[in-house]
Amino acid sequence: MHLRFSIPAAAVTSAVALSLVGLSACSSSDTAAGSDDGGRVDVVASFYPMQYLVEEIGRDHVSVTTLTRPGVEPHDLELTPQQTAQLGESDFVLYLKGLQPAVDEAVAQSGVKDAVDATALTTLEDLGTADTEDGEEGGEAAASLDPHIWLDPVKYAEVAKGVGAALEKADPENAAAYRKNTEALVAKLDSLDARFADGLENSASKVFITSHTAFGYLAQRYGLEQQGIAGLDPESEPSAARMKELQEIAKRDKVTTVFFETLASDKTAKTLARDTGLKTDLLDPVEGITEQSRGDDYIEVMGANLAALQKALGAK
Repeated sequence: MHLRFSIPAAAVTSAVALSLVGLSACSSSDTAAGSDDGGRVDVVASFYPMQYLVEEIGRDHVSVTTLTRPGVEPHDLELTPQQTAQLGESDFVLYLKGLQPAVDEAVAQSGVKDAVDATALTTLEDLGTADTEDGEEGGEAAASLDPHIWLDPVKYAEVAKGVGAALEKADPENAAAYRKNTEALVAKLDSLDARFADGLENSASKVFITSHTAFGYLAQRYGLEQQGIAGLDPESEPSAARMKELQEIAKRDKVTTVFFETLASDKTAKTLARDTGLKTDLLDPVEGITEQSRGDDYIEVMGANLAALQKALGAK
């Protein structure tokens, strides 16, 4: 059953208040913090999904840099001393706590007035997507809260509303523009949500195999079942038992495709596909835009993801 949720204004206001935890951002090495930006709010985003939100909502009123360069896998990001030093010089930072430990630590040590944690603007869930679902690696199968909220257009829209409210508070002179831009972005995300709901409603299979379990929220939203080779960390190595289990799942659930991604190694995914006689295709976690991305921004890449899922699942 496909559900859509709206956030009461009071809830957004409360979440924003909680998320303004007193820090800010850093600029990347190609854009120095404190440069002449024409009076725009100097914003630093932790990685692409946060960058996209601020650029769409801030438009001409913000100057945005990102800590994670295109092509860099964000989970393992290490900040340079220059980036760490520049953090406190920015006006506003948007990050997603729990995804990039180096960013979390740097933000916690900086002194920027307006720092917004995106996870405070929606609800994270324990989707059972631990690093090892068969529980053999390290002897643990401790599930954790999944940070990949941007892959669910509904949750991403919730975050967008909170970011818009935070920018209004940080820069009240341009509040009307932020409000208008937020409404436009939420409308685009609502449309994307409807496309996924309609496009995946009637499919021959509901099970898909991915390189790592980034798509838990998307699967939950649209009635699918994600099976990850790796867990929440794309660099974790699956056990032999997990690989055997995936082969059995592929046969049982008539899986046609093993999905790989752009910023992590595709070696294990292609090995599994070869061993099971399956096809491979790209399912992009949209953690960064590169030349390999099937689109120039979040909306386009998510549209390509929808098309890939429809093809793999036999959607009618």
